[in-house]
Amino acid sequence: MPRTVLVAGGDARMVETLHQTLVQEGFRVATAEHGRAARAHANRLELDLIVLDAALPGADGMDLWRRLRPARHLPLILLTAGDDPAERIAALDLGADDCLPRTVNPRELLARVRAILRRAGPRRGDAAPCHGDPVTVGDVRIDPTRREVRVAGRAVRLRPQEVALLLALARSEGRVLSREALLRLAWGYGEGGATRTVDKHVVALRSRLRDSAVRIVTVRGLGYKLVPRCP
Repeated sequence: MPRTVLVAGGDARMVETLHQTLVQEGFRVATAEHGRAARAHANRLELDLIVLDAALPGADGMDLWRRLRPARHLPLILLTAGDDPAERIAALDLGADDCLPRTVNPRELLARVRAILRRAGPRRGDAAPCHGDPVTVGDVRIDPTRREVRVAGRAVRLRPQEVALLLALARSEGRVLSREALLRLAWGYGEGGATRTVDKHVVALRSRLRDSAVRIVTVRGLGYKLVPRCP
């Protein structure tokens, strides 16, 4: 199951950039631009990590996190105004897992998120890629538990790994997933997996779904997405 990250900060452009970067890599992302929304998300969602602006409007960032962490054991990446070592040291001393400037490159932040979640280990109750409720996109229905795929009610025979790949794409319908994200979601690989494996399976899936009402779109330089065919 994809990990869920809360990105909370007062800079709407920064929040949106981080949101897009994380979503493209297969994460579920909630966003908040003030303390009240951040608290509501934290109370409602099963979060795996928080990226939090220390100057979050409507709340003291560290105070908000301290209230949440004892019950949830939430990892935290704190974003600060600049390169003040004293501020970063104080944040780390208070228990933040990492402390970065707000101007951090989104790809670097993504790498820090992955590293922290690797150290945290598997989430309690994580399901394998092929478990859960059936998913339908267009005329394609995927039953993860039975590993069955139907197109317009007709059973289509897929290899187990093709089912897992199709399921990962279907659960993120319309969103671009990178090859690395698909390796994690469908194969369970970490970084360094053979991304050509994804390409080969996409070719096979396209062939098997050629008569369906969905298609797998290549987004150059980013990855793949599953979308309904235009009428």
